[in-house]
Amino acid sequence: MACVCLNGEFLDASIPYLDSTNRSFRYGDGLFESIRLVNGKAFNLENHYKRIIEGLKVLKIQMPLSLTLDKLNELIEMLVNSNAISLGGKIRLSIYRSGAGTYMPTQMTGHYLIEAEEMASNYFKLNETGLNVDIYDDVKKPVNALAPYKTANALFYIMAGVNARENGLDDALIVNENHAIIEATASNIFIVSNGVLYTPAIEDGCVGGTFRMHLINLAISENIKVYECSLAPQNLFAAEEIFLTNAIQGIQWVSSYKTKRYYCDIAKKLVDMVNARINIEREDQDEINSIRDFQES
Repeated sequence: MACVCLNGEFLDASIPYLDSTNRSFRYGDGLFESIRLVNGKAFNLENHYKRIIEGLKVLKIQMPLSLTLDKLNELIEMLVNSNAISLGGKIRLSIYRSGAGTYMPTQMTGHYLIEAEEMASNYFKLNETGLNVDIYDDVKKPVNALAPYKTANALFYIMAGVNARENGLDDALIVNENHAIIEATASNIFIVSNGVLYTPAIEDGCVGGTFRMHLINLAISENIKVYECSLAPQNLFAAEEIFLTNAIQGIQWVSSYKTKRYYCDIAKKLVDMVNARINIEREDQDEINSIRDFQES
C-alpha cells in the first residue's frame, strides 16, 4: 500500500486526503520541493530545507513548528520505508497555507504533504539522447521576490511546456522581461565555453535550484571556473555545450538549439563527479556509523 504523510500522519495514498477548500488547489498558495533519493536517503536535503524556509518567509506562511530539518528527514525515512523504496526515488514536499479566505487568507499557518515515488535509477544518469530546445517568449517571466522559489502556481511553466510539445521540442528555454535566458521549464541552464561554465544569476529571475548550487560548488572544488551572468541567444550559438540541471534528473545535456549542435563532454564528467562525491559521502557515513555502533556495543 502506497502511503503519503500529511502533517505527520501516514495515510493510504489511494484514499482522498485533501479537500476542495485546500488553498494550494484553489490559489496555488504554497511552495513545493522535489528531492532526489539516492540509496534510499534524501539527497541535498539541507539546501532544500533552507530554500523552503526562505520561500515561506516571502509568502508569509508560517513553517509548521514541528517540521524541523531533523523531523523532516525522519518523516522522509519513515515514508520511504513504508513505500518499500530502498534505492533511487523522489520526494515531493508541499507546504501550503491552511485555513479559509480568498485572496485575503484567514490564517498564516502552514500545512504540509510529503509524497514518495520509486525511480528505476539509483544514481544520477546522463540522458543518452540529447534534448532539442528552443526559446519560449510568448510570456516572459517577471523578475520579483517570488522568482527564485518553486511556488504551487506553475501555470507559466506549464504553458512553456505545452508550447514545447506543440513545436516538437523536448524542452523550452524561459526568458525574463529583459529578454535574458534564465532557465528551462523545470531546470536551470548551464552553457560551456572554452571549458568555463556560465549560468544565469539569481538576480535575472531563475529558480535558485538546489542542484544548481551543488554543481557550482562541486565544479569550483574541482578547479572548473563558473560564472553567474546574463545569457542571451547569441551566447547559445557560441557555446560548445548546453545542459540543464534539476534535483531529480541531475544533468541533462542539450544536443540542439535551432541549427546549432552541441557536445556533452563536460556534462559527462560532471555527472561522474556528482556520483563519485555521493559514494565518498556514503563511505564516510558508513564509517561514522560503524564507529558509533562499536562505541555503543
